[in-house]
Amino acid sequence: MKKLQNQLKTVSKSLAALSKQVEKLSQQVGKSQATAKAAPARKATAKKKSAAGTGGKTVLDTVYDVIRRSKKGVTVSQLKNKTSLDARQLSNALYKLSKKGQVYAKSRGLYVKK
Repeated sequence: MKKLQNQLKTVSKSLAALSKQVEKLSQQVGKSQATAKAAPARKATAKKKSAAGTGGKTVLDTVYDVIRRSKKGVTVSQLKNKTSLDARQLSNALYKLSKKGQVYAKSRGLYVKK
């Protein structure tokens, strides 16, 4: 019984020490948050990339417009030249447009609007 009481006292002292450490940490966090609020906040803007010279259109709009204007469809290399997008952006745009049902691949590398 005495052993149990000693163990409880030890645990109690440890908890008190931990409680003091938590208070110190919370005060430090409070101070750092106060200084963070006082500093001017940077805005992280998540703008969609648009192709150069498109007048504020999104990449999807640009790619779809090129495909829409063609009668027989557009190849990937033609899209690269007309939109000045890199291969990754173009691939992502074509994937999204095909998932939306706006375009389809008539043959390998040739895209036509629906």
